[in-house]
Amino acid sequence: MSPTIFYSLSIVLVVFSLLVVLCKNPLHSALFLALAMIDLAFIFFELKAPFIAAVQLMVYAGAVMVMFVMVLMLFDLKEDEESAFSGNPVINVFKFLSAGLLCWAISSKLFSYGDVAGLGAGKEFDIKALGTTLYTKYIFAFEALGLLLLLIAVGAVALSRTKGGTHDS
Repeated sequence: MSPTIFYSLSIVLVVFSLLVVLCKNPLHSALFLALAMIDLAFIFFELKAPFIAAVQLMVYAGAVMVMFVMVLMLFDLKEDEESAFSGNPVINVFKFLSAGLLCWAISSKLFSYGDVAGLGAGKEFDIKALGTTLYTKYIFAFEALGLLLLLIAVGAVALSRTKGGTHDS
């Protein structure tokens, strides 16, 4: 992959990610999130990881975004016209610093991942090895993530019922 393509896709990804947080309309934020996920799939494809790119497009940019938009439609969106950064300027600076620190922490772990899926240095990445490691060594984290996603969906429906969404209590 050429550095020009990588950096241009990365800049577009950062812009879309910032627009997710800074947009006042939740539907626009969901659209920018979908575009960010599609851009991330392009980055994976350019990094010679077509399987991860396809999963990114089908699962995240497709199914998860449809779920997000459906949950957003359960809420009454006319009342909330406040963005995440429309409050106290001191708190906004703290939010930006926290986001920057989180991005730095994630990127430092991401680029020093070491031995992924039991592969040594210089070995070819193998999907079977990744699946075996995911369902043996990291099975608890995998199941906890599934439970967390289920709780999020149930919580969104419960909140929509109490906040006057499509169903009146």
